[in-house]
Amino acid sequence: MLDTQNLDRVVGSNVYAADSDKIGKVGQVYLDDETGQPEWITVNTGFFGSNESFVPLQEATFSGDRVTIPYDKNKVKDAPQVASDGHLSPDEEQELYRYYGLSFDSTTQTGQPGWQPGDEAVHRSEGVVGHDTSGPTTDTAMTRSEEQLRVGTQKREAGRARLRKYVTTETQTETVPLTKERAVVEREPITDANMGSAMDGPAISEEEHEVVLQEDVAVTEKTATPVERVRLGTEQVTEQETVSGEIRKEQIEVDDDVRNR
Repeated sequence: MLDTQNLDRVVGSNVYAADSDKIGKVGQVYLDDETGQPEWITVNTGFFGSNESFVPLQEATFSGDRVTIPYDKNKVKDAPQVASDGHLSPDEEQELYRYYGLSFDSTTQTGQPGWQPGDEAVHRSEGVVGHDTSGPTTDTAMTRSEEQLRVGTQKREAGRARLRKYVTTETQTETVPLTKERAVVEREPITDANMGSAMDGPAISEEEHEVVLQEDVAVTEKTATPVERVRLGTEQVTEQETVSGEIRKEQIEVDDDVRNR
């Protein structure tokens, strides 16, 4: 039985008719778009495999390294020439079904529904085939992806600094010398030099004489004097910070028995 498990061995294997007559070699395998199961093969016939014909797999068998089909070599060589460009259109598949005497609503060898008018037909499998059961059929490989953590920096506001000027009062003490006058009684004897001044006026009388005494008094005066200029600036400080985050990685595991290559 030919299924997706042995497709890697089918391509390049020999194709025989039911009477064991060798027809050619398998060139490509085409899968059904709906089921993902093998539905057609191309067989290289003629000199050096110059001719490539489509053959249905509904009644084909695979054993060892050979595919056996219920058609003779002439039947295969005379099949409608359809371009093996990777996909069969519904019209091309309909023509091939008609040529091999198969009904369009027949079931495939796996029991899944076959082609119906309006359905997409089949796609080619070159060598090992991958069929994505969760979506459209992929190519021969599966892509594994993983996330990567990229760390960078961005600016944000971390706070504000403000200059504010206010007035305080404090006591300042200074020492200043003060001069003052005081009265001193001076006595001098009467001499010929001052006799005239002494005898000027009445001989006996009352009188007063005063002097103005001066003294220094401490005074203060306030003046505003610039002492410095103050402004706000910034400086950069670099620190190391360790950041972490969860990243996802795709892993690929193999189900069933697959030969390692």
